[in-house]
Amino acid sequence: MAGGIPSRLQASAPGRIAAREPGWVRWSLIIVSLGFLGLFLVVPLAAVFTEALRRGVGAYLASFTDSAALSAIRLTLIAAGISVPVNVVFGLAAAWAIAKFDFAGKNVLITLIDLPFAVSPVISGLIFVLLFGLHGWFGGWLIEHDIRIIFAVPGIVLATVFVTFPFVARELIPLMQEQGTEEEQAALVLGAGGWQTFWRVTLPNVKWALLYGVILCNARAMGEFGAVSVVSGHIRGRTNTMPLHVEILYNEYNFVAAFAVASLLAILALVTLAAKSGVEWAARRASEIQVEQDDDLTPTAAKEGA
Repeated sequence: MAGGIPSRLQASAPGRIAAREPGWVRWSLIIVSLGFLGLFLVVPLAAVFTEALRRGVGAYLASFTDSAALSAIRLTLIAAGISVPVNVVFGLAAAWAIAKFDFAGKNVLITLIDLPFAVSPVISGLIFVLLFGLHGWFGGWLIEHDIRIIFAVPGIVLATVFVTFPFVARELIPLMQEQGTEEEQAALVLGAGGWQTFWRVTLPNVKWALLYGVILCNARAMGEFGAVSVVSGHIRGRTNTMPLHVEILYNEYNFVAAFAVASLLAILALVTLAAKSGVEWAARRASEIQVEQDDDLTPTAAKEGA
C-alpha cells in the first residue's frame, strides 16, 4: 500500500493510462525524451572520452601518474570516505527522531536539513571561511593552537559533509514516517531493547532507502566543486580534489589530462548510476516477492478465520 493504493493497482495503472493515449503521442514523448538525453547526456559524455583518448591510451593513462592527479584522487576519496559515513549516522539519527518521536523544534530540524539544497555551495564554503579562516570567528584560537582547517583537508571534509548531509536523511524520513511505529512498539512489548529494535526491526525496513541515500551522497561528495573550491585554496598536490584538478588542467590548456581526469569522474558517475539502478531493481523485486508472499498467506488466514 502507498497513499491508499495497492501496489498491484499502482503497477497496472500506468499501463492502462498509456493504452488510452494515441500512438503518436507516446512516440512523440519517447523521441523527445531520447533526443534530450542524447543531446545533453550522451553527446557530452562521448566528447569527454573522445578528448581524453585523443592522443592515445598511453597519454590517457599517463595523466593519472602525475603526483598532483594522484593527490587529487586520494583527497577526493578521503573526503567522500569521511563525509558519507558521517552523513549515514546523522541521516539515521535525524530520520529516526523525526519519524518516530514528537518534540519541540521538529519542524525547525526538518527545515535545517533542507538548508544545503537552498544555499549556494559557494555560500556554504564562505560560511566556513567566516568561521575558521585567518580572520574568522575562531581563526585566532585555531592559530594559537596550530590547528588548520581552511586551505587544508579538514575544511574540505567539513564543506563536503555540509553539502551532502541532506541526502541520506531525505531518503529515510518519508519512508520511516510512512511505516509508523507499530513494529518498533511490538518489538519493545516483546522485550527487545532499543538497540535490538533498531538493528532487527528499523534498519532492515529502511535498508534499500539507506543504500540509495548512500549512493547519492557519495556521488555528490565526489563531484562537489563550489564549496570545496572556496575552502581549499587550490594548492596543487595538497588541497585539490578531482573537480578542482580538472579546472586547473583546463585553464593550463592541458586538455588531454583535464578530460582524462574528467572521464574518471564520468566513470564514477556511471558506476553510481548502475548501482542506483541495481538498488531500485532489488528494492522493487523485494517488494514484489513480499506481495506474492502476502497473497499466498491471505487464503490460509481467511480459512482459519472462517
